Amino acid sequence: MELTGRVVVLTGAAHGIGAAMARRFAAEGAAGVVVSDVDAAGAGRVADEIADAGGRAVAVTADATSKKDLKTLVAAARAEFGEVDLFCANAGAAFGTGVHAADEQWAKSWEINVMQHVHAAQVVLPAMLARGEGYLLITASGAGLLGTPGDAPYSVTKHAAVGLAEWLAITYRPRGVRVSALCPLGVRTALLEPEDVADAVVRGLGTEEFLILPHACVRESFVRKAGAVDAWIDEMAVQGG
Repeated sequence: MELTGRVVVLTGAAHGIGAAMARRFAAEGAAGVVVSDVDAAGAGRVADEIADAGGRAVAVTADATSKKDLKTLVAAARAEFGEVDLFCANAGAAFGTGVHAADEQWAKSWEINVMQHVHAAQVVLPAMLARGEGYLLITASGAGLLGTPGDAPYSVTKHAAVGLAEWLAITYRPRGVRVSALCPLGVRTALLEPEDVADAVVRGLGTEEFLILPHACVRESFVRKAGAVDAWIDEMAVQGG
C-alpha cells in the first residue's frame, strides 16, 4: 500500500512506535492521520506536531479495548477525512509476570493484546470488504514469534495476536483486505528507535508483506526455531534462568 492520499487511524499513538508511525505516515503524504490513545494530551501533542509540519491530523481519545470507543473512533475518522484505508491496532501492555500472574493481569493482557485487534477487525472490515480494499496492521511483538522468558501473559497473548493476524490474512486477502503483523523486539535501545520501526513499517506496507520485522535477527531466530524447536526451548530456558 502506498500511503499517499490514504486515511490512517492508529491506536496507542500518543507515544513510542505509534507516535513515530503517525508522524511518518503524515510525512509520506497521508490524506489524514487520526491519532488515538487513552492519553488525550499525548495524542493531541502528536496531532499538533503533524499539523505544524504541514500534515493533516486529528486526535481522538479512545480506549482501544472498547468496541464502542473503536466504533466512535472510526466514525470520527470518516467524518473528518473519509473512509479508513489503513487501521493500525497498536496499543499494548506488559506486566513482566509469570504463569502465576494475577487473574486481573491475565485478563488485561488478553483485553489489550488480543481483543483490541478482534474488535478493530470487527469495526473496520465491513466497509473495507464492501470497497474491496483496506489494510489492517496489527502490532504484535517479536515475542509473538519467539517467546519471552519471564513474562507469560505477554508472550502468550502476543502469540495469539500473530495467530489472529494470520487468520485474518488467510481469510480476507482474497477479498482485497491486506493484513500485516508488526513484530519488533524492544525499542529505544542502541539497536532500534521508534522511528526505525516506522521506517520498517512503511517498507513493509509498500510490499504488503505479512510479517514486518524491524530487527533482522527476529527472522533469523524464527527460522532457527522452526528447524529445531527443542533446541530452541533449551536455549530460551537457559536465558530465562
